[in-house]
Amino acid sequence: MKLTLEELIVHENDDYILINKPPHIASLDERNADKPLSILRLAKAYHADAQLCHRLDKETSGILAIAKNPEAYRHLAIQFEHREVTKRYHAIANGVHDFDSISVYLPISPIKDGTAVKIDRQKGKEAETIFNTLKVYRTNTLVECLPITGRMHQIRIHLMCLKAPIVNDATYGGKPVYLSDLKRNFNLKKDTEEMPLIQRVALHARSLTFTLLDGERTIFEAPYPKDFEVLVKQLEKYG
Repeated sequence: MKLTLEELIVHENDDYILINKPPHIASLDERNADKPLSILRLAKAYHADAQLCHRLDKETSGILAIAKNPEAYRHLAIQFEHREVTKRYHAIANGVHDFDSISVYLPISPIKDGTAVKIDRQKGKEAETIFNTLKVYRTNTLVECLPITGRMHQIRIHLMCLKAPIVNDATYGGKPVYLSDLKRNFNLKKDTEEMPLIQRVALHARSLTFTLLDGERTIFEAPYPKDFEVLVKQLEKYG
């Protein structure tokens, strides 16, 4: 199946394309990747002058802004720099948590190979995230995450610090969720291995709010992709 940018678009005007990035696709071209598929490549195939205004982790789904011209890129880059862009993420966390505008302000630095981060009070760069509980289930919590800064893996490590790691985020202590964990008297077919309800970090970039070139402040939302939707539905049903 060949993916095109058109099928990912949630909004487009003369300056910006807003897409709902699927999980498992890198924002930028990866070094040593077998498949050179990235959002940047799809965007350039759709519009030659396209530039990504920010990035999402490969496993993270959700709203991503692409500029169609240099002026639009600069306009949004300045808003990111001045922290005038509101980014809202939804995460499914392990455990039951009651967060009401909880702020985690802990500095972050990359681990040597650059694939993960650690809390580093001496040399880390400042990082802040605000968390709100949206819904509590029997064994999990749907959490709204508002990153004030934009560090790599910031939401993931900050939730770990709150003892609320994201489902299936093995790097930061998250555990998978199986239907057998939720559904009583669950019977697995003989000789089959049960798969987790979501096979990636359960993190979705839900919305992005920024000011367009005409001065209008606008919110852009991305619906849950299928895997995240399935997890939420099963938690609603059994959790």
